[in-house]
Amino acid sequence: MTGEATFYGVYVPWLLVLAVVAWGLCWGARRLLGALGVYRWVWHAALFDTALYVLILFLLSRLTAAQGFLS
Repeated sequence: MTGEATFYGVYVPWLLVLAVVAWGLCWGARRLLGALGVYRWVWHAALFDTALYVLILFLLSRLTAAQGFLS
């Protein structure tokens, strides 16, 4: 993952942008899973949330790399 995004003249790495987007998606997914009662079946909620965040971040990075946003 190479490349940078610019926000008002400040360069930030793409990974930081993707991490913020992944955090927002993970927050929404946690709310949805909590409303559906999935956390009753999860042994360690913090570990599950971390794995969910890493999975979403990985998927975002693969999707943006496949679309050529990071080249």
